[in-house]
Amino acid sequence: MEHHRFRHPVPIFVGLGFPAEIHGVSEAYAWLNEWPPSKRNPAHAIALNACKAAIAGEIDAEVARTALVACARRANLLAPDAGTIVGANRPTQSTSFHRPAAVN
Repeated sequence: MEHHRFRHPVPIFVGLGFPAEIHGVSEAYAWLNEWPPSKRNPAHAIALNACKAAIAGEIDAEVARTALVACARRANLLAPDAGTIVGANRPTQSTSFHRPAAVN
């Protein structure tokens, strides 16, 4: 459902550290449910409960997204946003590049 989608996907690491994105509450809930019980912690429980509440229409999807980001960050599974990485390599407007003067 459209109202369960996040405004911006959450970049995460899955498997052997491959980047992926979670686009909505249902994906987040499924990802959190796949965690081994031994790796679950209070942040995981909060994120899982937030996803359940968002699916039930009790809270906004963005509230669940915030809990998911906190959980992924705490577990060191929050990946850098691809747009941030690309943007970091772009020169800013204040940066000017000049060709060096020819040496005679």
